[in-house]
Amino acid sequence: MSKLNDFANYMIESHRNITSSQLNSELKLQKLLYFAQRESLAYTGEVLFDNDFEGWEHGPVLKDIRYYFDEDYSISSKESTLTETEKFIIDSVIHKYAKFDAWYLRNLSHEEYSWIKSREGLKPHESGNKILAVSDIKKDAEKVKVFDSLYGVYIDEHEDAKGYSFGL
Repeated sequence: MSKLNDFANYMIESHRNITSSQLNSELKLQKLLYFAQRESLAYTGEVLFDNDFEGWEHGPVLKDIRYYFDEDYSISSKESTLTETEKFIIDSVIHKYAKFDAWYLRNLSHEEYSWIKSREGLKPHESGNKILAVSDIKKDAEKVKVFDSLYGVYIDEHEDAKGYSFGL
């Protein structure tokens, strides 16, 4: 199983644990993974995974998991290969965005500089596959309010925010 599949499986597991509902929409999974990538850049300055997003009509898409729910994926009971920081980032994204439906998240992704830039020269309903540059996603990350899901606060609201380590 690829590392990206590990992230997708953990995203689904985290969604179920935090919301008590099943994540079974590929559109929502794709957008949550984009937001996780962006949040990782905001929290750590590093990408969460090396796979590239493409600027498709309905927002950023990872081709590597394009038919994820159609394939035989499963959440394994084996120990996760993700680090505590990676899990923390995904859990934070779930806390912030899981309450929204797939189309709302799709519309949010359409406000992202990286997606808008990837769509330059295309008509609104035209297909596209230009890679979202990590440098452009970093620009999107600059507007992120960092949320600590462990304590349920945004970092800039935390009284000890200076030198904060995201609850890890």
